[in-house]
Amino acid sequence: VQLQACGGGLVQAGGSLRLSCTNSRRTSSNNAVGWFRQAPGKEREFVAAISWRGESKNYADSVKGRFTISRDSAKNTVYLQMNSLEPEDTASYYCAVALGSAVVTTARGYRYWGQGTLVTVSS
Repeated sequence: VQLQACGGGLVQAGGSLRLSCTNSRRTSSNNAVGWFRQAPGKEREFVAAISWRGESKNYADSVKGRFTISRDSAKNTVYLQMNSLEPEDTASYYCAVALGSAVVTTARGYRYWGQGTLVTVSS
């Protein structure tokens, strides 16, 4: 597994960004994939996760209704559409592959991590 996350940038409050996470090494696993974020001086926190087929999703309360996670299995890519961004969303965002098929919300439930992509939301 080799994860590549991209799509971060600088956006004004109320704006949108779409993050992408691609597994450049095709695998036959059915693991869930999640997004986490970490702001300076804060612990890494769960944002969203999706099952292999996309039928199961989970979101942090802080992003419900604003963020949408989806996946294109044919492209080995998971997306995080972020709308109505707030300055509090500023962080480095990381994608990760879970240990199994379950959609989990804790970092220890994930085995492979991509590099972070920085999202900065200005007020």
